Parts: sequence; structure tokens; C-alpha cells
Amino acid sequence: MIRSLKWLTALLLLLTVNCSYAQRNPVDTVVPGKQINIIRALRYSAVKVDSVTNLISLAGDKSGDVVLKQENTWIFADSIVLNSLQNMLEAFGNVHINDADSVHTYAQYLKYLGKEKKAYLKTKVKLTDGKGVLTTDDLDYDVTLKIGVYRNGGKLVDKKTTLTSKEGYYYGETKDVIFKQNVHLVDPDTKVNTDTLQYNTNTKIATFTCPSIIYNESRVIHTRDGFFDMKNKRGTLHQRSLIEDSSYTFTADDMVFDDSTGLSEFIGNAVYRSKDTAEGYDLVANNIKTNKKKSAMLATQKPLLLIKQGKDSIFVSADTLYTAKLSDLLKTRTIPNIRDTMSKRVIKDTISDKEKAKEDSTHDKFIEAFYHVKIYSDSLQAVGDSLFYSMQDSVFRLFKEPIAWAQDNQISGDTIYLYLQNKKPERLLVFENAMALSKADSSSNFYNQMKGTIIRAEFVDGQINFMQAKGNAENVYYGLDEAKHFTGVNKSEAEIIEINFEDNKPKKIVWRNNLTGNAYPMRQVNHEELKLKNFKWQDERRPKSKYDILAN
Repeated sequence: MIRSLKWLTALLLLLTVNCSYAQRNPVDTVVPGKQINIIRALRYSAVKVDSVTNLISLAGDKSGDVVLKQENTWIFADSIVLNSLQNMLEAFGNVHINDADSVHTYAQYLKYLGKEKKAYLKTKVKLTDGKGVLTTDDLDYDVTLKIGVYRNGGKLVDKKTTLTSKEGYYYGETKDVIFKQNVHLVDPDTKVNTDTLQYNTNTKIATFTCPSIIYNESRVIHTRDGFFDMKNKRGTLHQRSLIEDSSYTFTADDMVFDDSTGLSEFIGNAVYRSKDTAEGYDLVANNIKTNKKKSAMLATQKPLLLIKQGKDSIFVSADTLYTAKLSDLLKTRTIPNIRDTMSKRVIKDTISDKEKAKEDSTHDKFIEAFYHVKIYSDSLQAVGDSLFYSMQDSVFRLFKEPIAWAQDNQISGDTIYLYLQNKKPERLLVFENAMALSKADSSSNFYNQMKGTIIRAEFVDGQINFMQAKGNAENVYYGLDEAKHFTGVNKSEAEIIEINFEDNKPKKIVWRNNLTGNAYPMRQVNHEELKLKNFKWQDERRPKSKYDILAN
């Protein structure tokens, strides 16, 4: 009779938990919280250890045969030990947590606290939200908050993107993963090394919050604040990030770039530096827009261009500076050949094809500047309304009332062509209303003057050596003796007037065709009346230093 009662009691307990593929029946607990329910098991055993420990052992015949559920969270495993009074469990072998069918977690071992709804998983842990797969050997997962944490190394694989780190924090609601310590991101186009990185498996956006190095195509990017859209290949960087390529570096307070279009914008103290110290150029501005596919740059907000040439570099400023490939410009615009040969360069047959390609690429550039143009170098300065410069022929073209200064000489006209040889003044041509002025001596207000339809000047070692005025040429010249005393003044006209210089001072004057003129004693002439028409000494507009060209 007693044996029959024990058998009946065991049978009723089995029916209560419905362990033989039961549909659902809660197990009582004294611990507050949502109850863990047994849904399915093949084998069952129960042991009451003490007043707070009631262990139920559940097992099945195949992988994931045991099934438990708490609200919308399903737990599968090969075997499970459930503490019904404490509302907690341990699961072993092929563990699978299905959290509201949104986040799936796998492992070989699980400790689950039903009251807090927290899971502690070990050995071959895998978490996936349908976007990326996170793997580690040790993961803490909060089912309520959908937050997973690993502290002993982990890896996230999101299609072609792989991220590894020592620590990681997964947020299921936002699909964000924060990686910390020895973070490495790798995909086919980009590599990132950093100490902290936030990555969203839904948007594919990587966010940087500490010093980071990004290897992207041929570039190396140094940043500490910003984000990069891995899917659309777009980035925004702050706090003076640095981009370094094989041929240049770019720094700015803020950067925005789109690799899919090749367009970028650099904002706030933007600095472009060419690594070619002999033939390259640097560009500084508060705003620089670039088009990588066209090798073009548009600089505004106090732009400054530095054309490198050793110690005597050329500085150019304007309201707007634009540079791009000359070969592209020639497809839409005709650029007159103003040299005997368009290229003054001689490329030796002995150099390699790679060197020739680099030579051609370096000189396949043009620069345009608009409004309030200023040029400064130690040997020559200039101002004008607009400018065009080709690195192929090394000629500055200045338009609309430009003025150039070479040592003591001021040269002006409607248009000026300034030819460079080895980045130094070689020749200067002035068209229409051309006029050259220079002080007769440093202590007086007397000016040597030359005027013509065209003025041509030639330089030797950066210093003016010869000047010619052609077409209704006029000249005012003050003579000096060896003691630097004035001997008189000459005013003359001719078809052509030529002046040879020595130490930047007129040494010899030659008049050709239809010479007329007069010589006057210094005290017997009105020097103001001797001044040629449109005479205007404009030394106040002359850039005095490389810093002066930035002044408004």
C-alpha cells in the first residue's frame, strides 16, 4: 500500500511538469519575478536539497531537446538543471537562447537568473541579431535590456567586415556594439586600429571616440572624433584629423568625404601639403573642397597657395583659388601657346616610365585665382583681379589692371604674363597701357618712367636685366653722376625704347625709330608735368612679405 502511494505521487509530479513533451505548466517559486516554465523534456528527475533549493534535472535524446520559456525568451539545450524555487537554471550542451525572435545566442554552457533575466554564457558563444555575428568564449547577456558584454576577447563578423577587441558591449535595441582595447576593424577597403570603436550592425557606421588610425585605399587617416559609413563609404571627422597619401597630407578642424563620389570638404584651418618638395605646392584655407576623381581643389575663405621652389617659394592669395588637371581643362578650353614650346621640360630617355609618368602628373596642373589676387616671392611681387597659372609652361597670367614689382621696378598694364624658369622670374610681358616705373633714387620723389603698348622685361638670376617698350613708347629718365647727384632729366618718345640694367638700375638706354625728346636741367622743369599719362605709384599695394598677402 505504501509503495503504491509513492508510485502514484511520482506519477502526479511527472504529469504536473508534463516532462514528456509537455505544452506548458509553470513550476512554483518563492522568488519574485516571471516564472521559468518547462516546455519540453524527455527525462526528468527532481531533488529537494533544502528549503530554498529544489533542483529539477531535465534531459533529452538529441541536441536542443530540452525547452524552457520565460515570457518571450526561449531556452534550448541538451540538458538543464532548474532551481524552481530560486527561478534560475544551468544549461549544458548546444545552448540556444531565442530572445523574442530578435536576438539569438548560442553557447555550450549557460547560467540563467530568471529574476534578473540575466544570462552568463561560456564556451563557443555566438550572438546574432540577423545583421552581424558576435563570437566569444565568455558573454554576459541581459535579456531585459538586450545588452551583451564580453571581457576576454571577441569578434564581430558583419558580412565582409570583421571587428575584434578584448572587450565588447552589444546593445540589441540600437544594434550598436562598442569595442574596447586593441580594437581592429578589417573589410576589403578599410582597416582600423584604435582603442575604442562604436559600430552599428544595422547602419554599418563606425564611430571613433579616441585616437584612431584608418587605412583606407591608398590613404592613412589619423582621427580621434568622427564616424565612417562602411556601407556608403562616407566619413565625417573632427578635432584636426589628418589624411596622409603617398603624395600629400591633409589636415583640418573638420572633414567630410564621400569615397563613392570622390568629393570631400575640409573646414577650418585646412592645410594641404604636397610631399614633392621640389615641384609640388601647398594650399591653406578655411574651406577647401576636393574632387579626387578629377584631382581638383577649390579653396575659399582666405586661401593661400605656396608653390615650392627651394628657399624662394611663391605665395599666392585670392578670394578663391582653384586647381585641377590641365589635360582635363584642354578638353573644354583652348589655352594659347605662349612659349616657343609648350613645355620647357626636357625628359631624358634614360629615366624610367614610372619617373616619366610622375613628371607628367606633376606638371599636369593649372591654377586659377579670382579677385584680389596677390603674389609674393623674394624676387617678385604682384597683384591683380584674376590669375591663371599652368605648371606645364610655368607662366602666370594676370588680368584686369595687374601690377608687378621686381626689386625697385613697378610694372603695370591691362594683362601681364610672368614667365618662370626654375620657379624664378625669367621674362615678363605687359599688354596694353603698359607702364614701368622706378624711383630715380631712394631719397627723392623723382621717378624713371617707361610706357608703351607692350613692355617686355627679361631677368637674370631673378633680377631685372633688360626692358623694352614697344608701340608709341615714351620715356622719362633722370641722370645721375658717380656721386649719385642728379645731372638732369630726359623725356623722349620713339617706336621702341630699350633699357639695359645693372644692379637693378638703368645702365644704358636705346631709342629706335622716330626718336623725339628733350633734356631739362633739374631746376628748370616742372617734374609733375613730366609724369607720363596715367602715372600712378602704387607701392602701398605691394605685398611686402608672405604674411602681407593675407591682409585685406
